Amino acid sequence: MLFNIFINDLDDGIEITLNKFADNTKLGDEVKTSKGTAILQKDLDRLAEWASDSSMRFNKDKCILHLG
Repeated sequence: MLFNIFINDLDDGIEITLNKFADNTKLGDEVKTSKGTAILQKDLDRLAEWASDSSMRFNKDKCILHLG
């Protein structure tokens, strides 16, 4: 429960769908335009900034990009 309180502000300012469940966080959306790409990149940068400010890191071995 304390972990959920700690990550409660993770989605502040995020425009794309962010799913949080226990210790699993997924950011995802369908990107079809350059505007959508810019929004996705801004959200990824925001998450990286949050992680740095919170002294946490994302498991980059589990990062997945689905194309299709």
